[in-house]
Amino acid sequence: MNITHTYNEPSGSEKVVEVTFKCDDPDITHVRTVNAVFDEDDKYNAGLTEERVVEVGLGVKNKIAVGTITAVAEE
Repeated sequence: MNITHTYNEPSGSEKVVEVTFKCDDPDITHVRTVNAVFDEDDKYNAGLTEERVVEVGLGVKNKIAVGTITAVAEE
């Protein structure tokens, strides 16, 4: 089970990034917001935000493994 993620930097006054987590087996795409990291001068910190996204991704991976996050059923 491999999890990858993609997201864009926050824009304007946004304080979160919308992250798309993609699992290869099972084939699951999970989208959620993650709090972005800003320094004391309110400047976006890309490196620390990436660390936070990776940590959240570990939780997503675990939830997929135990069945809490599943593929969306097709209608």
